[in-house]
Amino acid sequence: MDRVRDLASKKAAVIFTKSSCCMCHSIKTLFYELGASPAIHELDQDANGREIEWALRALGCNPSVPAVFIGGRYVGSAKDVISLHVDGSLKQMLIDARAIWF
Repeated sequence: MDRVRDLASKKAAVIFTKSSCCMCHSIKTLFYELGASPAIHELDQDANGREIEWALRALGCNPSVPAVFIGGRYVGSAKDVISLHVDGSLKQMLIDARAIWF
């Protein structure tokens, strides 16, 4: 869990994904379209990916990917991020965390 917290706090926006996950791709695309450049950790490409995935689940990430952190805080999975985007608060969260500037 410490590794996940450490990785999640290194950049303003961090997304834990798997390269074969279509929802992960959608969330990454959304962040890029909003002007953010998140740190992306592809768990299926990482030697410690399984351990990170278990740590994400222990932190309450279910499903484990995509797991989105903004400002070092767990925001949620794809449905949570999409809900934040629809209600307009995702962009403000990214601005507050200095992941984007406007």
